[in-house]
Amino acid sequence: MSTLYLFAGAAEPVFDIARVIEDAQADGWDVCLGLTPTAARWLAGSLDGLAVLTGHAVRWDYELPGEPGAWPEASAVLVAPATFNTVNQWALGIVDKFVVGVAAEGIGKGIPMVAVPCLSAAYAQHPQFERSVETLRGVGVSVLYGEDEPVWWDAARFPWRSALDAVRERVVVG
Repeated sequence: MSTLYLFAGAAEPVFDIARVIEDAQADGWDVCLGLTPTAARWLAGSLDGLAVLTGHAVRWDYELPGEPGAWPEASAVLVAPATFNTVNQWALGIVDKFVVGVAAEGIGKGIPMVAVPCLSAAYAQHPQFERSVETLRGVGVSVLYGEDEPVWWDAARFPWRSALDAVRERVVVG
């Protein structure tokens, strides 16, 4: 079975993460869920249930030196919702957060990756954001954002299905 690392930041679509995990599992993925620390705080009451759903510990922090990695190797990484902060830290190599560090390392490992930014239109106007998107695209990350993709802030319209389909296009699940 192919393993999908689903990394989610603290934006409203994160509250749909259980449904997204179920959809990914129906697509044939073994899902490992990683969260930013703020997203983990938002979902604190659901973390045990999400671990049961995935069959893996939900991660939001690095393990201590010498501790074995708790997850199987990733076949692909989906970073969604990818907040302004997550996108910029990832592109700049600022890896103080577990999900950003693993995603940054994934670039060097050649792991197929998809990101779906979720930020306000005001944040999208910041000049660093566009540079960060271009940096990530330049190293092979498929970023669902641009002229044909609006800024995804509305949780009800967040393109989870498109995100999962984009990952599937990059990896044969099985």
